[in-house]
Amino acid sequence: MEQRLSIVALGVVDLAASRRFYEQGLGWTMSSAGNESIVFMDMGGVVLGLYGRDALAEDAKLPPGEPGGFGGFTLAHNARSREEVDEILSEAAAAGAKILKPAEDVFWGGYSGYFADPDGHPWEVAWNPFFPLRENGTLALPA
Repeated sequence: MEQRLSIVALGVVDLAASRRFYEQGLGWTMSSAGNESIVFMDMGGVVLGLYGRDALAEDAKLPPGEPGGFGGFTLAHNARSREEVDEILSEAAAAGAKILKPAEDVFWGGYSGYFADPDGHPWEVAWNPFFPLRENGTLALPA
């Protein structure tokens, strides 16, 4: 298996409401590849998909579980500055996100906070002085 991630699919309770949150609330662009059952967004090399929660669980042959509980993962968006972290968290809150952790200095030397989308999926918004961003917004990890 090649070392890469292609798609992150989030199971959502209400696809239309989740689409509105990401598209209108956060201003993200949807791909024409979606349909009434799934939505796709290009995230700079990785695709984010929104799919009905029960349908996604059924597809993976897993029990659906309860929305909003911790699923053992977080999504992350790295910002270019501490100030941008605060701006993004404010934007997410204005779009209807729940702030899980206001931005603060963190033990590893950066600055981060968390919000939850309408289905409770946790997003970290972080500025990391050790992982600079390339011009296109992707992380430049040390070798």
